[in-house]
Amino acid sequence: MHRVFSGIQPSGELHVGNYLGAVRNWVALQADHECIYSIVDLHAITQSYEPRELTPRTFEMAVGLLAAGIEPERAALFVQSHVPEHTELAWALGSVTPLGELERMTQFKDKSAREETVPAALLNYPILMAADILLYQADRVPVGDDQLQHLELAREIARRWNARYGVELFPEPQPILSQARRIVGLDGKAKMSKSLGNTIGVLEAPATIWEKLKPAMTDPARKTKKDPGTPEICNIYALHQQLSTPAQVEHVAHMCRTAGWGCLECKRLLADNMIAALAPIRERATELQARPARVRELLAEGAARCRRIAAATMASVREIMGFAPAEAAAAARSPSA
Repeated sequence: MHRVFSGIQPSGELHVGNYLGAVRNWVALQADHECIYSIVDLHAITQSYEPRELTPRTFEMAVGLLAAGIEPERAALFVQSHVPEHTELAWALGSVTPLGELERMTQFKDKSAREETVPAALLNYPILMAADILLYQADRVPVGDDQLQHLELAREIARRWNARYGVELFPEPQPILSQARRIVGLDGKAKMSKSLGNTIGVLEAPATIWEKLKPAMTDPARKTKKDPGTPEICNIYALHQQLSTPAQVEHVAHMCRTAGWGCLECKRLLADNMIAALAPIRERATELQARPARVRELLAEGAARCRRIAAATMASVREIMGFAPAEAAAAARSPSA
């Protein structure tokens, strides 16, 4: 059985892009993989954030993941910072990671261009991501297109560390790509992202979902209801492909190409299907929100499971890298030593 690791930043409420692009795939993988899923709060601090919001955002994301179908009995779900070995391994892996490899990362270039002062954590983000995966010796990682470059670097880091120390401790993790690899936001331009304000929350009320879909970007060629369009370039059509039946998808494409209906009718069908698909998740989330202690308990149980794996991995790493055993350090501090 393959061991799977993946993580998601605590941006607060789970949105449709998260769900279709990643979490729906995570839920399916539980059936025949050993799965470890993390709310990666350490990654969240690589850019500006509001400290007082981090804990409630982490809780909201946990609720969303559990409501979406992550089952703690079958998959470990935990908060990244609750397993300190993540940062310890990241430091160790940094010793074999070339600076040039980090500087060529596309995400680093994009994000650093928007910063007056670039934090070192932003540059080292891919090393921590590699540590997240390799700490559990995971060999499969569900990722979107935007993370493929980081995963390739994680494989390179595993190869370099193994070669440097003459062991095969870390596997080279392979990607698992979902059918919905990149969900575009309601603006029809950028990837769906809460920071860009182009998302629909998984737990939003049906009326809010419709209000957000109504002004969403479609094919620019459809300036009026009588203008035919090209569904393949329309963001609403892409969402239909994820949330509507095959017959409905075919009908949507035909009506768009022939100007058989306007974009508003197309969006209304999508809204109905989206609301129906998300209804069970909203219902489960309401139950979980009423039991916050239980949510925290599940996260603690997940962290405990992961710490056992992480401790074993780091014991091997420390021995292989030649660090003095902890008992030797303790003896050195003893007055009788």
